[in-house]
Amino acid sequence: MSVHVIGVEDLEVELNGEKILSGLTFRIEGPSLIQVIGPNGAGKTTLLKTIIGLIKPKRGRITLDGVPADPKRLSNIVGYVPQMTLSEVPIPITAWEVVLNSLLLHRKRFPRIRAGKSDFEKVRKTLELVDLPEDRWHKRFDKMSGGERQRVLLARALVYDPQILLLDEPLSAVDPLGKVEMAELIGKLAESKLVMVTSHDPILLLPYTDKIILLNRSYYAVGKPEEILTLDVLKNVYGESAILLESHVHISDEH
Repeated sequence: MSVHVIGVEDLEVELNGEKILSGLTFRIEGPSLIQVIGPNGAGKTTLLKTIIGLIKPKRGRITLDGVPADPKRLSNIVGYVPQMTLSEVPIPITAWEVVLNSLLLHRKRFPRIRAGKSDFEKVRKTLELVDLPEDRWHKRFDKMSGGERQRVLLARALVYDPQILLLDEPLSAVDPLGKVEMAELIGKLAESKLVMVTSHDPILLLPYTDKIILLNRSYYAVGKPEEILTLDVLKNVYGESAILLESHVHISDEH
């Protein structure tokens, strides 16, 4: 098990002339589960994309293990699952093919397009790991439910065994029972990897969470769950949407 450290130093990001993140600084290391919470438009997705190099910051830097993060190196260390949308665009590819193609693209040896028995075994083990039923493995991705798609996307990121996982809203478009199962799976993965997850309501993942980054563009707070999930801190971001119910903090931020 490798231990990796991500450092974010005085990060400022602009998109289309609009400042999305400003002055953001933190350090996280694995294995652990880090939740990034905040309202819509807070910059959560922007942060993940900046860490993996899809967005270039205006100021500041991202480091991996103390040195500037190199996108080429990150591609084999980091697994990224983007926020899922239930698009109606036909995608004539099966769950098995989605995961296998990801493995082949990350394979160092050539030819990448030729899969062998060991590749098939990795795909099988990964689909089992994410608890996708075997009778769904050869089903078209666009014909799957939201929960099934989310498991396939997670398998796509896990199949080449990255030590860092960045998951953007992995509990979205998933039914209530599926959310609980997915939260348990993410918690298990965080036992051996650095897992960074964006979410709107941290409750389901809270039992597995080591640190929370509360984010809203120029404002941020970083700390243990008990330090961040207090009414005084949350009101800085959510205002009156943060309420106290029977001594438990809840964020009324459904979307």
